[in-house]
Amino acid sequence: MATPKPAAPLSTSLTLTVNSKSTKFSLADLAAMPQKTVKVHNAHTNADESYSGVLLSDLLAKASFVSDKTTQQTMLHSIVRAEGTDKYWVVYSANEVEGSEHAGDVIVAIAQDGHGLGADGNLKLISTNDKKPQRWVRNLTAIALKAVQ
Repeated sequence: MATPKPAAPLSTSLTLTVNSKSTKFSLADLAAMPQKTVKVHNAHTNADESYSGVLLSDLLAKASFVSDKTTQQTMLHSIVRAEGTDKYWVVYSANEVEGSEHAGDVIVAIAQDGHGLGADGNLKLISTNDKKPQRWVRNLTAIALKAVQ
């Protein structure tokens, strides 16, 4: 009989790293920031869901990475790596998370349908443009912006 895999620890904060400088955001920090609500279809559950949280571009700006003419080349040559407490990680191009450059939204969700995220932890990365939630990250704990050379 197979031993069940232990549940991943719940995320309790988010560490955002930009240019080797890390900024830690608590749940209270994220809740105090402007919130965006997005509606998505979750292909895994075959249900429409509503998530509220902070735009990832707003978090990057808070960590001193603002999208403007001076950072355009950097944005085109950078990736965003997001990781959960279970070590599951995904990659976005930096342009995908910037509202001035991309039509979709990427948020760090702190609520689903007006309630907590339950088994998905306290933080969850959500993308509105993905047809499947393969790049959504439950129990989100770390995000890093990295230049690709």
